[in-house]
Amino acid sequence: MSSPERVDVHTHAFHPKIAEKAVQQLESHYRIKPVGSGYWDDLQQRLAACDIHKVFVHSAATAPEQVIPANNWACSLRKIPGVVPFGTMHPQFPDMAGELARLYDNGIRGIKLHPDFQGFRLDDPALLPLFAAMAGHFTLMVHVGDLLPPEQNPSCPWKVAAIKRRFPKLQIIAAHFGGYRHWQYVVAALSGLDVYMDTSSSLFAIAQEELEAIFKAFPRHLFLFGSDYPLWDPGAEIAHLQQRLRLSDRDLEEILCAGNQLGLT
Repeated sequence: MSSPERVDVHTHAFHPKIAEKAVQQLESHYRIKPVGSGYWDDLQQRLAACDIHKVFVHSAATAPEQVIPANNWACSLRKIPGVVPFGTMHPQFPDMAGELARLYDNGIRGIKLHPDFQGFRLDDPALLPLFAAMAGHFTLMVHVGDLLPPEQNPSCPWKVAAIKRRFPKLQIIAAHFGGYRHWQYVVAALSGLDVYMDTSSSLFAIAQEELEAIFKAFPRHLFLFGSDYPLWDPGAEIAHLQQRLRLSDRDLEEILCAGNQLGLT
């Protein structure tokens, strides 16, 4: 029996026409100098260097008219072995049901939402039909948290919890250990809920006490490795994760391979 594949569940590889602009937007928003170019070839080389053979690739349409082009790009990535592309959606897109059906027919089983970049709130009632249609059929990867207080922020751990309670069959990955710079709320908001969390774009900023509290509060299988390339290098993030959480090699491999359980291949 072959060993489980290592999986990076949170990366971005952009269409060559927009890669440079997209990377510039990331740098402007987060004030972090990306390590990568945002091109697939660069990501592929970095994954190979740290023995990752399966990767989830995300994009987020910042306007309704960008949904189709972004999803066309996702569909084109399906032909690359080991790539699990996620589609995207926008609450103002006029035919969410039809676009979900198109994605499903093209083998796409995940949707990425980034409320902060896309300009909507995660608790927008217009998203409820999307979540209902996704439940049991698609996995939701959602950016969570940012610098504003939860009640003002477009996304936060509490909003994720409300979605999961309303749609218990919807498989959710809450990015950035459950909430970028909202880590102090993660345990209270998400405890007892079967919500996955990825490790992306957190290790450089999260306090050790908060990191350990989150890691101890949830079942180990809910933690998925994510690098958030092109902001960070997958190999460097693996080393940082092991160091920060003082993981044994075996425990590290469990997290690196945990993305296989989502059933998206």
